[in-house]
Amino acid sequence: MHKNWPQMTGGLSDTIRELRGGAPEVMKAFSGMAQAALKANALDTKTKELVALAIAVAIRCDGCIAFHAEAAMKQGPTRDEVMETMGMAVYMGAGPSVMYAAQAVEAFDQFTEKSGG
Repeated sequence: MHKNWPQMTGGLSDTIRELRGGAPEVMKAFSGMAQAALKANALDTKTKELVALAIAVAIRCDGCIAFHAEAAMKQGPTRDEVMETMGMAVYMGAGPSVMYAAQAVEAFDQFTEKSGG
């Protein structure tokens, strides 16, 4: 085991409680947004938690991974569903980097041309 994810959520929960006390209106609004986003509509809550988990992986947020892995597990996905979701996370984490790298090269080339280099 590389990281103890349940321990991470426990530790983060304590510090998030402190944040709630220090910025109550912001955290109340964040909580409301989370509830609205996770409400089952066209997508069920399980699917939404799997999406959140994939995004957590793609943006490389350990705490987000911990909380959404737990929340997804509580919605009952199969391991195959999680694995397929992780395939999308890998795809999306790498794909945007390819697109931004191409734009960075283009910008470099344009600045080089502009400077006469």
